[in-house]
Amino acid sequence: MAEYEVRVTQKKIDAVQALKEEFSTVENYIFTNYRGLTVDQITELRRKLREKDARYKVVKNRFARIALKDLEKPLVDDQLTGPTAVTLPKGDANAAAKVLVDFSKEAPIEIKGGIVEGQVYSGDQIVEFSKLPGREELLAKLVGTMQAPIQNMVYVLNALPTKFVRTLQAVADQKSE
Repeated sequence: MAEYEVRVTQKKIDAVQALKEEFSTVENYIFTNYRGLTVDQITELRRKLREKDARYKVVKNRFARIALKDLEKPLVDDQLTGPTAVTLPKGDANAAAKVLVDFSKEAPIEIKGGIVEGQVYSGDQIVEFSKLPGREELLAKLVGTMQAPIQNMVYVLNALPTKFVRTLQAVADQKSE
């Protein structure tokens, strides 16, 4: 029986290098099984992800493993099996995860897992991660919380002259009667 030999060709080396360059532009990766999706559905998913500043790319598992290993990312060999597409969010990974989870409700897409902020997440953990408030929402809440004491102070300072003016008006109304 002959030994299995992997033939390394320049085409494969170039493909891995291109994948490494693309992977190096982001910090978060979400892996999905795209089996069963039509071309129209994949196009729609890519459009939705593009709106959230993310890309959706079908990858060869072996090439993705090599690229992630070369970039010193955590091992995700169990997620790189079967048909695999990777979502590469440039900004907020939470927004991309929300798009994937929402899309999976209406299309046959399976979230395998991912790497978020250097941590390996399972598919279920990515779904739970998508339920958390996003970066924009958290910033809005923070600004609202920081603004509340100032706003309350304005109300108090505004109440004193308003009360004084109303008292004067009441006195004027009483004297005019």
